[in-house]
Amino acid sequence: MGHAIEMSGVRKTFGPKVAVEGMDLVVPEGSLHGFIGPNGAGKSTTIRMIMAILFPDSGELRVLGRGSAVESKDRIGYLPEERGVYKKMKVAAFLTHMGRLKGMDPGPALRRSVSDWLEKVGLGDCAKKKCEELSKGMQQKTQFIACVLHEPDLIILDEPFSGLDPVNMRLLRDLIREQHEAGRTVIFSTHVMAQAEQICDHIVMIHNGRKVLDDPVGTIRSRH
Repeated sequence: MGHAIEMSGVRKTFGPKVAVEGMDLVVPEGSLHGFIGPNGAGKSTTIRMIMAILFPDSGELRVLGRGSAVESKDRIGYLPEERGVYKKMKVAAFLTHMGRLKGMDPGPALRRSVSDWLEKVGLGDCAKKKCEELSKGMQQKTQFIACVLHEPDLIILDEPFSGLDPVNMRLLRDLIREQHEAGRTVIFSTHVMAQAEQICDHIVMIHNGRKVLDDPVGTIRSRH
């Protein structure tokens, strides 16, 4: 089995602040990894380097066997921490647009897929609403659809549960599991250990920009 992500000795600074230091990480294909750590620990910086939004100062980084996420962008789904939808666009049109950007054919199959997904997350009646008319939680679910619509091989979710009520948290948890069961590699970051424990098979803990733990959940449980 190949590796979805390989990082070796990755370092990233912002002026005098060291955000990530000496990051060595291997994420096997088909695994479900949780990045855990307090806010400001370096989780989002690590994810942004994986996504080639930021570039490391030094070290090696490979994503889906390529030298950069840019070379595999249509095979990756990404939910950033700063949420954003095109406010004036209607929901179904926004999702169709996002699907096309990821290389999907703009035909009836894409429209059907959008409509199936909206039904699945309880937004079936929102297709014609403008994105700005949706609540924060609904916008978040819309963005999750945009992230997985094109059936990517690698899904990266940055704090996907923040701002969701318990019902939508459970729904999202089930959807993440479903993506993983379909054979996709999933990484998500959280600062809540319980969320990671409930879903992940592997946990990477980051503290002050360094990796302090990198083990299967079962190993961590038996140790503590």
